Amino acid sequence: MAKQPIFAVGGENLIDHVTHDGQVSAKVGGSPFNVAIGLGRLGAQVRYLSPISTDPWGGMLAAALTSSGVALTGGRIDLPTTMARVEINQGIPSYQFEREGTAERAITETDILARIADADVVHTGSLTLTKGPDADAWEAGLAKAYEAGVFVSLDPNVRSSVVVDSVAYRARILSMALAASLIKLSDEDLGELYPEMEQDAALAAFCQHTSAPLVVLTRGAEGASGFLGETRVDIQAAPVPKLVDAVGAGDTFMANLLDGLAERNALSAPALRAISQDDLGALLRRASLAASINCGREGCNPPTRAELLEAAV
Repeated sequence: MAKQPIFAVGGENLIDHVTHDGQVSAKVGGSPFNVAIGLGRLGAQVRYLSPISTDPWGGMLAAALTSSGVALTGGRIDLPTTMARVEINQGIPSYQFEREGTAERAITETDILARIADADVVHTGSLTLTKGPDADAWEAGLAKAYEAGVFVSLDPNVRSSVVVDSVAYRARILSMALAASLIKLSDEDLGELYPEMEQDAALAAFCQHTSAPLVVLTRGAEGASGFLGETRVDIQAAPVPKLVDAVGAGDTFMANLLDGLAERNALSAPALRAISQDDLGALLRRASLAASINCGREGCNPPTRAELLEAAV
């Protein structure tokens, strides 16, 4: 039996203060944080690399990870928790963030490299890459990890509302795309990275630029596409019988995509390139099904493996 891969996931952890139809609630969140939980609920071996605050909000975040089977390798530190203000309109969330001097940003390149020393896969993205010394650390650390043969997974999950220098931010994402094994991005992300191009032209430019053998583009309710060399596979989005909200849908998709690759022993560039068209379609449909389950729940609440198998019947 093949060794179970170790997933190392790092990036922002935060509290979503959500206003939904006038009702306010506080929920744990953060894109990489959600991916870690999604993988943990599938039974994967997952380590969360970023620090978590010792404040009460941090207690909620830590408890959510550990209850999903995720190991906290980033520790707890005495800095405040990042906050997000989320407004949900017609199921679609918009965000504002408060991140200055918070716990999840207190990480260095040395920290990252030490915490991924024996990992098979490292994943990050989203707010983590927008600005500051922590973003620089992730960019440099993941480049070294990629050079050392680690499978690097990236989800830009662009948050334009917090990007101060769009030129520098775009340069960072495109630099990291040259040292990645797998990239998932949404149609909105693609539009932010190539604002003057039509989607097909932007997609072609991005696929030619990146080192990643597999690029996945999600389009919300319009489905998703996988690009593997000359192979393109398009799928329809799995139906959502009753939409609650789309919070964490992309993160749930990402977690299930990574887990599906692990099931196929495809967490290396050669193995990834050898995936058949049918297998790629199956991977995308499974990830879409998981995202649809999440969309039928409030906030980011990825399915367990048992829930996913039951829904697939």
